[in-house]
Amino acid sequence: MEEALVIQVPGEIRQMLNRTPEELARDMRLYSALMLFRLGKLSSGAAAEMAGVPRVMFLDLCAEYDTPVSQITGDDLRRELSGA
Repeated sequence: MEEALVIQVPGEIRQMLNRTPEELARDMRLYSALMLFRLGKLSSGAAAEMAGVPRVMFLDLCAEYDTPVSQITGDDLRRELSGA
């Protein structure tokens, strides 16, 4: 079930971004989903649903926006692979 949220955005901001109201709403959904995913508040599937895109596309967008899809560090990965 979807819920509608109303966010007040000054018209000047929308014009500066050169976005229609629909485009700005879509962008804000995506940016919110990316941030909530990055913070660990949403899974990639839930974030993709929030953004309104398939999960695979959301993961591609994560790469485009430099959002890590894994919280594992290089050291953790090396330890895991070495069996330590």
